[in-house]
Amino acid sequence: MPLTHFLTLIAFVILGAALTLWVGFSAGIPPVAILLVALSAALLLHLGHREGQDPES
Repeated sequence: MPLTHFLTLIAFVILGAALTLWVGFSAGIPPVAILLVALSAALLLHLGHREGQDPES
């Protein structure tokens, strides 16, 4: 992946996270709820990614 694409990807991820936090705080969602949703999504992605791997390798 070229460096410019990588840096653009990082910039979009940071902007997406900032936008998500801004919308959540503007809507009055407690920070703990945002944290729990983010941790739950990360756990589901992690478990889903590992499901297809061979445990022997």
